Amino acid sequence: MPSYLDALEKALPVITEHALAVDKEARFPKESLAALREAGLMGLISSTDVGGLGQGLRAAGEVIERIARECGSTAMVLCMHYCGAAVIEKHGSTESRKKASGEELSTLAFSEAGSRSHFWAPVSSATADGDDVVLDAHKSWVTSAENAATYVWSSQPLSAEGASTIWLVPRAAKGIAIKGPFEGLGLRGNDSSPVTAEKVRIPKANMLGEDGGGFGVMMETVLPIFNVMNAACTIGLMEGAVQRTIAHVSGTRYKHLDSALADLPTIRNYVARMRNKADMARTLWQDTIAAAEAGRADTMLRVLQVKATAGETATEVLDLAMRVCGGAAFRRDVGVERYFRDTRAGGIMAPTTDVLYDFIGKAVCGMDLF
Repeated sequence: MPSYLDALEKALPVITEHALAVDKEARFPKESLAALREAGLMGLISSTDVGGLGQGLRAAGEVIERIARECGSTAMVLCMHYCGAAVIEKHGSTESRKKASGEELSTLAFSEAGSRSHFWAPVSSATADGDDVVLDAHKSWVTSAENAATYVWSSQPLSAEGASTIWLVPRAAKGIAIKGPFEGLGLRGNDSSPVTAEKVRIPKANMLGEDGGGFGVMMETVLPIFNVMNAACTIGLMEGAVQRTIAHVSGTRYKHLDSALADLPTIRNYVARMRNKADMARTLWQDTIAAAEAGRADTMLRVLQVKATAGETATEVLDLAMRVCGGAAFRRDVGVERYFRDTRAGGIMAPTTDVLYDFIGKAVCGMDLF
């Protein structure tokens, strides 16, 4: 077993212990993140020269998937940290890279009220003022909004051509306001709230990449890791639900018939469909990672497909889980209803499933995506 998975095994009991309370109380999974930090997994994809483990997309996906089987909120918070850390690792200073490797939690701040799911087209502004930049924005959804130390933030360019520019913005910067707390249907512990910036002043040196180069950062760095990690989270949720459903139908009995639910062909049929659908999504996810590692020509197509497929498949699998587990699921006895709610987030997180289908259609028809 790879060393990072050995490290994860040490953190999993803490994640499992707090998963129900994180969901029920809609509280941020601080204990779980502390365990992951202690295991060195916050710096999983950061370079070894700044204290990270120097791992890549496959390792990050495996970690996210395994965590999501226990707690979707913790998996999503870590997913967004890896996305932010990937940008910081590629474009940040040595100091910021060191902090992202374990000391500080990062996240993305791309989605805006003005451009909604079109995350690549920020309408927020950045204005030069000497050696500083002044930011004004209304970010609509920021995971870990209250608890992240730094935001990887998008704005319109200062002066260059291009769709956007990316910045490293401290959460504690004067003028940042968080419109929380988060009270959602699913992923209730991920602290996802609107964030506004009113005349927030940061050093111009906090630019990540070039002015006007934000679109390239989003497409080349953020989109692949976000889609693959988001799919990993969704696949982990499916796996957790499948395992709990199997345990329920195998252990629940009709006493008057001396038989288990699993003895019914209809129940076995439903469970088989759940298993098939979850495995199909996992196979596409694994092929997407293989495509990215090999630099295959179909990598971008796979990146677009994997999030859409995982998200839509998960809703089908969890619908079946709720049907199979019946009243016990609605009473929360089995635990699958938490997964049912958490999986709904996959399809609406930008890029949404509907937007991705449009992109996939363009890609397979040989059209420009943008």
